[in-house]
Amino acid sequence: MVKKKVAIIGGGQIAENVHAAYYKTREEVEIVAVVSRHADSARNFAERNGIPRYYTDAAEMYARENPDIVSICSPNRFHFEHVMQALEAGCDVMCEKPPAIKSEEARMMMETAEKNNRVLAYNFHHRFSDDATLLREKVNEGVFGDIYVVKAQALRRSGVPGWGSFTNKEAQGGGPLIDIGVHMLDAALYVLGYPEVEKVTAKMFQKIGNKKSKGTFGEWDPSKYEVEDSFFGFIEFKDGGLLQIETSFALNIKESSIMNVEFCGERAGASLFPAQIYTDHEGELVLLENRPEADPSSNRHQKSMAAFVDKCLGKNVMVADGKQGYIIQQLVEALYLSAEKGVSISL
Repeated sequence: MVKKKVAIIGGGQIAENVHAAYYKTREEVEIVAVVSRHADSARNFAERNGIPRYYTDAAEMYARENPDIVSICSPNRFHFEHVMQALEAGCDVMCEKPPAIKSEEARMMMETAEKNNRVLAYNFHHRFSDDATLLREKVNEGVFGDIYVVKAQALRRSGVPGWGSFTNKEAQGGGPLIDIGVHMLDAALYVLGYPEVEKVTAKMFQKIGNKKSKGTFGEWDPSKYEVEDSFFGFIEFKDGGLLQIETSFALNIKESSIMNVEFCGERAGASLFPAQIYTDHEGELVLLENRPEADPSSNRHQKSMAAFVDKCLGKNVMVADGKQGYIIQQLVEALYLSAEKGVSISL
């Protein structure tokens, strides 16, 4: 069996704990190289993960290794450059979220993948949970009827990341919306079947991150805190439905963290993690489905990676593809623009 050659761009935690860890479980592929801007980081990553070669220059890696599959695990601002380089080199690509910084970049990535007949997938792993699968099936079966109100939450009480460049707007493109909010946004849209959007309205706040310097996820410099610490938006669909998104790095709420989606339909409602479906009968709550606990996040990552590798091997499986990545990026851009200008933005 000729194995597909894999290269990884980026040497951070997600590259090691998710991408490299998963590829090593598949006999159909082999990791041949890792690329990082810093030689020491690249070398150490390669040694820890049994990867034969490391590079600091991606162009040199492509010329020498000719990989079939590439994982993009670099900071947000480099996603566009690194994905385009991989696609033009004829590779199938798995990119970490978000797709890019601008929607125009995501559109070009989608079109290049289509032109080159390559797989382009994004690691929106929460949609691969058994919980999301169950709710999507029930939507298709008509269990909910018309789902007309949805609330997606990705909230942290004190969760400003104290590492990397998460508080740098130029590097990241924004704060919690583009970092964690996109996860629950994709999960919600996946369950709904990605309905068409009419317009968005939003507000964002910077009230805590620029005053405090320490939280659950470490320390940061408040004088360099450039992103929003909470974001609230409404997405109106062309079919009349409404999705509310709430996301934060820092917000004075009771719970330390909330990552969930609630769906309200005319016949039944649901929550995503863990998946529960319920309705009312003469004033009494009736549970129609009740998973005792949600899939661990590590399982969702594995399923996302498995689907991507299977897709690269020619199997007809679902991935978070370039088109859906483009839609997510359009929404993120429009939500930020609405919050900045104080007006609704039509798509």
